[in-house]
Amino acid sequence: QKKRRAATARRQHLKSAMLQLAATEIEREAAAKEVEKQNYLAEHCPPLSLPGSMQELQDLCKKLHAKIESVDEERYDTEVKLQKTSKELEDLSQKLFDLRGKFKRPPLRRVRMSADAMLRALLGSKHKVCMDLRANLKQVKKEDTEKEKDLRDVGDWRKNIEEKSGMEGRKKMFEAGE
Repeated sequence: QKKRRAATARRQHLKSAMLQLAATEIEREAAAKEVEKQNYLAEHCPPLSLPGSMQELQDLCKKLHAKIESVDEERYDTEVKLQKTSKELEDLSQKLFDLRGKFKRPPLRRVRMSADAMLRALLGSKHKVCMDLRANLKQVKKEDTEKEKDLRDVGDWRKNIEEKSGMEGRKKMFEAGE
């Protein structure tokens, strides 16, 4: 138990030391921020020199009011430009939305359609257009000639080779030669 007490005491001592270090660090950061703020104000805001007489004070107030009015006019102009630009942006986005369509378009499927059906769909049912693609083709008549018959009679070349191979084929060739 002595070891436990010593360990907890040591942990508490370390925690308190860390808290003290953190507190001093926070104080340093706050002081540094204050110094930085003073430097910025000294650099960007010159010290105010108040005139002694009443007339000089009124002139200073008039100058300050003139500056305030000019800044307000610039702010108003900037707000008007911003409103105009935002309105144009809304109009363009609405046009884009209208062009795209209000609903998501379904994926298109392939449809098999004849040329007549396509023309009917494009031109409407009032126009009767018959597009027979085969009507303009040239007619070819098949004639059986002697050569074609001979070629058909010869048959498969593999058969002839098989018949000529071996002893039977040689016998036929010998007999044909006599």
